[in-house]
Amino acid sequence: MGTGNAALGTPEQLKDPNYTPPLSLAVPLGIQHVLAMFVSNVTPAIIIAGAAGFGFGSNSPDFPNLIYMIQMAILFAGIATLFQTIGFGPVGARLPIVQGTSFAFIPIMIPLVAGKGVDAMAAVMGGVIVGGLFHACLALFIGRIRFALPPLVTGLVVTMIGLALVKVGIQYAAGGVPAIGKPEYGSLQSWSVALVVIFVTLGFKFFTRGMWSVAAVLIGLVAGYVVAWMLGM
Repeated sequence: MGTGNAALGTPEQLKDPNYTPPLSLAVPLGIQHVLAMFVSNVTPAIIIAGAAGFGFGSNSPDFPNLIYMIQMAILFAGIATLFQTIGFGPVGARLPIVQGTSFAFIPIMIPLVAGKGVDAMAAVMGGVIVGGLFHACLALFIGRIRFALPPLVTGLVVTMIGLALVKVGIQYAAGGVPAIGKPEYGSLQSWSVALVVIFVTLGFKFFTRGMWSVAAVLIGLVAGYVVAWMLGM
């Protein structure tokens, strides 16, 4: 067990699904988890809305649709997380697993909605519902087809998803999707904030111990906010 895990409890405690760390650890780690998942949860909705041609800002006629998509992403992420953590019958792992939106389907959705507005979004949402039902049915037989999904296959899938999302990461490091096409996109300030978050997070993760290492993501986010505030962003 590494020093980071040792800061959270003994090996026996960490293996117990009902173990609750002290508040001095649970509160900062909970904040870190929420901040880390919040951005990744709403980002797919923003990306798809931008690809569909929805405008950003309260003056855009499509802005309410964008807000609605973000609200639905947050709402159903919360519902799915409750199913996973609490469990209802055979559904749910009964472990602290956060469920949210997925980046895996973005490369498929973007060509379908590109510049086509609300009508294309309606078609995509219908496809999501049908696909969700298919996944739910497939889950009943996942044990029988697991032999066809060795680590090599799943590893390649995850790698391809990561490579497909490199563009997304660069876009947000450069200033975010709403800034694309504007003078501030790709500015030195945006890149500076992104690099501060990356290096502070990695520095605390690999060169500190205990709670400092475990909370590296939270510390990196806070450092990024401080630098952004100092730069007037």
